Amino acid sequence: MASWRNATAPVTTRGVLRPGETARVAGLRRDAPVSPALEPFVERYWSVRWDRTGQPPFRSEVLSHPSVNLSVETGSEPRFGAELPAVLLHGVVPRRFVVDLTGTGRVTAAKFRPGGWVAMGGRPPGRGAVVPLGGHLPGLDAAVLLHAVLAEEDDDARAAVLDAALAPLAPEPTVAYRDLQQLLGRMAEDRELVRVDQVAALAGVGVRSLQRLFAGLVGASPKAVLARYRLQDAAAAIDAGTVDDLAALAAELGWFDQAHFSRDFRAVVGVTPSAYLARARAGG
Repeated sequence: MASWRNATAPVTTRGVLRPGETARVAGLRRDAPVSPALEPFVERYWSVRWDRTGQPPFRSEVLSHPSVNLSVETGSEPRFGAELPAVLLHGVVPRRFVVDLTGTGRVTAAKFRPGGWVAMGGRPPGRGAVVPLGGHLPGLDAAVLLHAVLAEEDDDARAAVLDAALAPLAPEPTVAYRDLQQLLGRMAEDRELVRVDQVAALAGVGVRSLQRLFAGLVGASPKAVLARYRLQDAAAAIDAGTVDDLAALAAELGWFDQAHFSRDFRAVVGVTPSAYLARARAGG
């Protein structure tokens, strides 16, 4: 297989639903550098901050990648049931990630590659769960990390603190893990991959072996991951203003008909593709 370093898409707003709205409300960055030792495991660092003082909450929604996120969060109000500031661990989200931005808040986070948290020796939280870091990654002290990150004001400096804390914990990635990352990259970028048997053939394993691999490392089935990437493609195309025919979009992305596409889209995104398209055309 080719190098795992090219396994994922360029840094974009991929997965962020209605990115134009989010950009107007919150300052989202996804461009802080990842050290070479962590590149096999951490896809990116990201940060966001907002001030909704005297304004209604803003609902931020992300059609999340099948990834664990480690975040350092501050704010004027509790978030995910946690008193802030706190170091939180976000499990793989089965549908979409939803958070209401209220008051003031700030987050600096590491987004791990799918399977990256487990490959680094981390104990994952439950699917969709957000929990205090605690002892989920041996060698990483939540209190020390929180103090060090909050001592910095600049977003890049905060990301650098996260990077410095995680880098010594990174093992040498196994060949199997590198191959998994390459496979995930193909699943994300190749729109012609629409069935699990295609992915298994690409990996050179049987479907059941592929399912076991994903269950153990990624925390989601290959079918769910493949569907998530294609739904991300659909939402991104709609947000970019390049969609006039939803039936054609459904066929291009591998759905048998528009009805099945609409059902799957609504189950994950929360609205039908036609409603999402209408909102995008109205400018949010």
